[in-house]
Amino acid sequence: MKTVKTSVITTLALAGFMVAEANAATEWNVSLWGKRRAFTENVEKLAELVEAKTNGEFKLNISYGGLSKSRENLDGISFGAFEMAQFCSFYHSDKNPTITVTELPFSQDVSLARVSEIYTEVFNHPIVKKDLARWNATLLMPTPLPQYNIVSKGGELKSLEDFDGLRVRGPGGIMGVLGKLGAVKTGVPFSEVRQSMDSGVIDAASFAPHAHLATNSYKVGNWATTNLNLGSANCPVVVNTEALEMLKPAHREALLGSVGEALDYYVQNYEQNTTAKYEAAVKDQGLAMVTFNDEQTAKLSELSESVRQEWIAKYKGKFDSQTLFDFTEKLFAEK
Repeated sequence: MKTVKTSVITTLALAGFMVAEANAATEWNVSLWGKRRAFTENVEKLAELVEAKTNGEFKLNISYGGLSKSRENLDGISFGAFEMAQFCSFYHSDKNPTITVTELPFSQDVSLARVSEIYTEVFNHPIVKKDLARWNATLLMPTPLPQYNIVSKGGELKSLEDFDGLRVRGPGGIMGVLGKLGAVKTGVPFSEVRQSMDSGVIDAASFAPHAHLATNSYKVGNWATTNLNLGSANCPVVVNTEALEMLKPAHREALLGSVGEALDYYVQNYEQNTTAKYEAAVKDQGLAMVTFNDEQTAKLSELSESVRQEWIAKYKGKFDSQTLFDFTEKLFAEK
């Protein structure tokens, strides 16, 4: 009887353990970098929504630099070091060539909400899904950014020829165009942008508003562009595919079902707070505002076309770059 009683107790204990395990909270580690800012509000909002919808049973633990370096986040996702991460495609275009199509200069003034829609559709394209699958990664949501503009410490830009020799920190698509005007792509860490401008390592930085605010580039700048319209960076949020597949259906539904709401919040917050704050900051700082005229814009568009064709030629042997480009170009043309 003692044996039977012990067996019953053991069975009940194991059953209790299994129930506890079943009810235990699922926690995902999320690798970001820097600090909380407008750029990360899509992830912050997603974490808030997921926890609320699951009554705390599913949590996203966000780390700013504690899990990985920003340029190694995709690698970390690939071998399951963490379940979710954000990265920028221009950090390592060879690892994610397909999504760099969105960074090409389409010479369009596109709303932030529309950028979000475009990136989401590109992420769902079979060519892109296959590309990211090599890293055991599923693209969860975009981090839509406005058209990049330049803040520079150099002498005020009077013509496009003044780009010649200007050392600029910026992403591939923009620098592809400016490089044809003689600008020199110069890489420095994000955290060292202001210091690098101040010391003369670089002359200018090409960013979205939040990044100019975060780096304080405008505090050492002399002028800023207002309508460069040569694109922006693509910095998606990805998840480890196996981790996504292993989620309980209710948790997966809470995660995927919260993406749209998180993006809506992100766009509203960015437009109402960040963009307005940046515009006020450059005005208060007294920077000269450089607005390109129709003739200059036409020249930039002409150079943009050659950069787009170079991208198609560069990747045609790796995937159907023409098809993916045509798909993306059509999306940008639809406003």
